Amino acid sequence: MKIAIIKYNGGNIFSVQETLKRLGAETVVTDHYEQICSADRVIFPGVGQAKSAMNYLKEHQLDKIITELQQPVLGICLGLQLMCQHSEEGDIEGLGIFDAQVKKFIPQDRETKVPHMGWNQLNFSDQGDWRNQFEESYLYFVHSYYAEICQNTFASCHYANDFSAMMKRDNFWAMQFHPEKSGEIGSKMLNQFLNQTL
Repeated sequence: MKIAIIKYNGGNIFSVQETLKRLGAETVVTDHYEQICSADRVIFPGVGQAKSAMNYLKEHQLDKIITELQQPVLGICLGLQLMCQHSEEGDIEGLGIFDAQVKKFIPQDRETKVPHMGWNQLNFSDQGDWRNQFEESYLYFVHSYYAEICQNTFASCHYANDFSAMMKRDNFWAMQFHPEKSGEIGSKMLNQFLNQTL
């Protein structure tokens, strides 16, 4: 199985690659059309600033390539946010894959710090293998912006307010948390994405 990891000016890409290699996946970090389109799975990870990341995608026509992919695609952290309709960070239009707005956390009390950083729990919206395996699992989050709950929400999390922790639409999946930093559970989730028939 060949895995294409989309190259753009988002951080944390190589830690995702290392985790996938440990799972036995053949990976390539690339922004080339042919390599992305011919891959069995595509991973769209990242940490960084939404506006500069989207500018890179547009400059390399990756915005069009990503939305037209037919194989399973997984967005991670910034990848999830860029797959939404719009982000308050930089006031940018996203790829529009998920019908959600990305908003900044507004603390409701002094104990709630931004960014949301650390381990938090998932709650799944429907029955199935993912819920059976990962309901109430703790995953590692680092983010100041969140995707609102919408029809594409697959699992939610609560910090300041409820938000989309996982999203799914057709062949597109996304995780706001970092599976590559979430120990055995995160690796199991990545392996599940790589090996299941979607």
